[in-house]
Amino acid sequence: MTLSRNSGLAAAFLVLAVLYALPAIAPRAIVQDLFGILTLLVLAMNWNMLAGFAGLVSVGQQAFVGIGAYAMFAAIILVGLDPLVGVLIGGVAAAVFAIPMAFFAFRLNGAYFAIGTWVVADIARLAISQWKALGGGTGTSLPKGTARDMLGVEQIKELLDVSSAAAADALTYWLMLSLAVAMLVASYVFLRSRMGLGLQAIRDNENAARSVGVDPVRLKAAVFLLTAFGTGLCGAIAFIQITRVTPDAAFSVIDWTAFVIFITVIGGIGTLPGPIVGVIVFYALQRLLADYGTVYLIVLGLIGIAVMIFARRGLWGLFTDRTGIELLPLRHRPPRAATTPTSRRPA
Repeated sequence: MTLSRNSGLAAAFLVLAVLYALPAIAPRAIVQDLFGILTLLVLAMNWNMLAGFAGLVSVGQQAFVGIGAYAMFAAIILVGLDPLVGVLIGGVAAAVFAIPMAFFAFRLNGAYFAIGTWVVADIARLAISQWKALGGGTGTSLPKGTARDMLGVEQIKELLDVSSAAAADALTYWLMLSLAVAMLVASYVFLRSRMGLGLQAIRDNENAARSVGVDPVRLKAAVFLLTAFGTGLCGAIAFIQITRVTPDAAFSVIDWTAFVIFITVIGGIGTLPGPIVGVIVFYALQRLLADYGTVYLIVLGLIGIAVMIFARRGLWGLFTDRTGIELLPLRHRPPRAATTPTSRRPA
């Protein structure tokens, strides 16, 4: 059973309307919490596109987060640009960095690819820690008042009648929400296209895909660069709100890759709603178990293992199998045969 398109679109628009209106009706703490959720969601959707649809299991996505964040800080501190311009520069810088990274990593396969991306990310962290103009190994902070003077903050302050800090939080929240929506829509459109079908064919059987004219290297490289751009944008927006960057924080494998892998796996890798389900479960667990220290990480690991053993397609895949409900289906259904009059049977 598939949900009707009209009801699905109506529900989606209602949810989006509430989410966009949130800074006007909810406390600042809730907006900040949802900003963190959206940050992980964007990262999970990008990683899901790589691992779930292109078969590229990267453990080095923190490289793009860090490059995006540091490029944004450099644009503000060294050049004096507006943070919003710095965000775009952060995305471009991450995509540019992905070119030599792909040149190296694409020579590796399977587990070697995963470890190779991790190594490149750590090399990037060590190199950035030598950048004395941005604080070296101890990092640096945005100049005082940077977020307050950001383009659009004054207008939001007057519109919502809030403080400058709350207006800056609202702006970064709307930017991250818009990035998440754009990523979801672009992923759906791309995966339903001919190139998207080719990408999924490569994931399932690369040799078979090549035999029907699909170029695996070119398609994987395009996805790698595009997800690097999206991840770099996400990292730049995230560190506008954090206001301080250090190599260890910007290139954290736990915060920006390990948690993202967990979210994607438990939600449903290779499905578009999977990261959404996964990030909701992750946030709930984080709230319930955050006060228990290392027990929190142990429980996350046990849940991840249980899902991988008993629900290979994640929680969303399990839900779909049990109910038959599909959201954002990627499979093309054949058109129904035209109705023709029933011919008479021979006597």
